Amino acid sequence: MYISLSNTPPSAKGTDAAPRRRGIRTVSSTVVVLGVVSLLTDISSESVAAILPLYITGVLGLSTIAFGFLDGLHQGVSAVVRIGSGYVSDRTDRPKWVAFSGYALAAAARVGLLFATGFSAVVAVVTADRIGKGIRTAPRDALITASSTAENLGTSFGVHRMLDNIGAAVGPLLAFVILLLVPDGYRIVFVASLAFALIGVVILGLVVPDVRRRARSRTGSAAPRRRFDWKTVTAGPMRRVLAAAGILGLLTIGDGFVYLVLYSRSEFGAQWFPLMYVGTNLVFLALAIPLGRLSDRVGRARVYVWGHLALLAAYVMATLPVADIAATVLCLIFLGAFYAATDGVLAALAAQVTTADTHGTGIAAAQTVVAVTRLISATAFGVLWYAIGREPAMLVVAAALVLAVPAAAVVLRPLLSRAPTLSNEELT
Repeated sequence: MYISLSNTPPSAKGTDAAPRRRGIRTVSSTVVVLGVVSLLTDISSESVAAILPLYITGVLGLSTIAFGFLDGLHQGVSAVVRIGSGYVSDRTDRPKWVAFSGYALAAAARVGLLFATGFSAVVAVVTADRIGKGIRTAPRDALITASSTAENLGTSFGVHRMLDNIGAAVGPLLAFVILLLVPDGYRIVFVASLAFALIGVVILGLVVPDVRRRARSRTGSAAPRRRFDWKTVTAGPMRRVLAAAGILGLLTIGDGFVYLVLYSRSEFGAQWFPLMYVGTNLVFLALAIPLGRLSDRVGRARVYVWGHLALLAAYVMATLPVADIAATVLCLIFLGAFYAATDGVLAALAAQVTTADTHGTGIAAAQTVVAVTRLISATAFGVLWYAIGREPAMLVVAAALVLAVPAAAVVLRPLLSRAPTLSNEELT
């Protein structure tokens, strides 16, 4: 893959440029730098997330219900601000600085981790961190969309998610090394997390350009804003995207629960626990670009729906009564493939069926539905585990997902057979 070093989206370059060789994709340097920012931020956040299940259930001695509540917050509290930040990004046409405020808030939350000693304090810190994530995600993805063409949008998100998940793999690995050297070194992990978060914020503020969606006059003033069209976000094909995301999100339990199931039936020590996050994210980063490019060719809705079959396979592997390393590795592979097929692809799908004026809000709406439904799912699964046990609870969710995948395919049927480059007007 060729990664261009220009801040200009490929669609804005002159027509006299040399033709590209077949199979070569260009990705704006804005996408690459945003990926680096996400890489550093994910080292920060995932180093903490990798130790959180053990920290809550082991160090703090709380139940799986408490962890389910906390994991639900981790998954879903960002929903409180996602649509609002996407709307502000669209209306002000300043996506970089909206995203910057979210990154800065998440970095500030890392300071709170150094002083959190109880469950309520951890809840407050996780809430602040996830609100920061909710603020930054849609404007950042709007920047990626504005820096890409319709033809390579899935690839751009794939490149970004690949870099993002290098950080998501390094973060748990960092936590593993720290706990291996200092078995009770949770606070050291928190300090390292803060350092990486601050570096990411600085790079975003100083290096990433504030790519504008609206054309600007020679005097530098923005073109007049058109009336915001909420129907683009709430009706037509976007309504189908939101419905499918909600159906599938209700059956996407947190990674921490899958890892706790694997951990409970294996004999490796607690210090090895973060390596399960590493394994999942290595698969994610390896498949993010190929599956992003596949979604550009065969349709984003199709890749998004069938990607949940990998999640189903992960659930099945987690429930098999086999305490074998091969079963664990296969589970992590399926889980990583699921994220590679759905995370960036959903954002690209939402951008595909919205207009240029509503990209940020549309992406935020889809991500909000996912966040809310995963909050419900994680909380409910914690209670289900407590009530009937870990394997039966996982089997219940897997059985429900068997029904949900074809249901989501039916909901998205008009989008499954359409070219991914069609405009929103053509889709409606």
